[in-house]
Amino acid sequence: MSGLPSHHGPNGRFRNPWPSESAGKRGLRDVLRWQLERRLAGLHPIPPSTAFPFGAPDMSASLRAGERARITWIGHSSFVIQVAGHNILTDPVFSTRVSPFLGIGPRRITGTPFDLDALPPIDTVLLSHDHSDHLDEPTIRHLHARYGSALTWVTSLEYRPWLRKRGIERVIELDWWRDTTIGGDASLRIRALPARHWTQRAWNDAFRRLWCSYAIEAGDGTRVYFGGDSGYGPLYREIAEREAPFDAVLLPIGAYDPRWFMAPAHMNPEEAVEAYSDLGGMGLFIPMHWGTFQLADDPPLEPPQRLLAAWRVAGLTDNDLVIPRHGDTVKL
Repeated sequence: MSGLPSHHGPNGRFRNPWPSESAGKRGLRDVLRWQLERRLAGLHPIPPSTAFPFGAPDMSASLRAGERARITWIGHSSFVIQVAGHNILTDPVFSTRVSPFLGIGPRRITGTPFDLDALPPIDTVLLSHDHSDHLDEPTIRHLHARYGSALTWVTSLEYRPWLRKRGIERVIELDWWRDTTIGGDASLRIRALPARHWTQRAWNDAFRRLWCSYAIEAGDGTRVYFGGDSGYGPLYREIAEREAPFDAVLLPIGAYDPRWFMAPAHMNPEEAVEAYSDLGGMGLFIPMHWGTFQLADDPPLEPPQRLLAAWRVAGLTDNDLVIPRHGDTVKL
């Protein structure tokens, strides 16, 4: 064990290495307490669909003159990132519900801005971790049926067996701080980076797969950070020391209440602003992980409002904050 990285735990499982870390260590008693509290307090009503207007995506096959990248928010943590001739899809989720079981689990509070078949030709998928709102089996099966071996799947450790059971063979697994290049001309470098989270898809497989965030670097030097799902912590300063600056930073801002339960694994908007500052405080901030599924107790429309307030309290320029609608394309 002494020669393993600090995020490699005993018995082949993984862990968060930071002091006083408790992410994912909630037991059944904690879950029952949370469910009782939310039953007594009641959930915030889900706004009508008109509260989540769709943008007009621009995902044409190639970048136009002067464009370094296009980033289209599908919803939750799903983006199409177009850079250096590559079309990258992150944590793709197009299902109506997110659950390992059909017909149950959190339901979308807004639809997808376009169908799966409207995607441009995708060559790379990044998977940050195995929770159902990030690793969606129906979407993955659809993508595999459409693209087959033309699609490269990039994951953190221990996802190859799960993907192989779905017929997917072209898988690149990365540990934290390891990278790979996509394309024969090495025009795209993808590096797996830390996140403060956890994994579990069945009662007996907690922490058996690693979770991560990613840095994407194009051949022209354009750099995008995809934060996956994470609580706040010292990891962002370490990432900045090794990887910053970024031209765009994609960070989660939702599913944060109640704090006693969610803080170890989910940032609130104020912490997301801190994370952006820790990452160098440069480039566009594009929020995600809000307004698509009601996974916790925060009101569905609250995260971007609190984000904007925290952004201005921090004295950051409004030009660097972009809060897209579902389907909007942000151009660098």
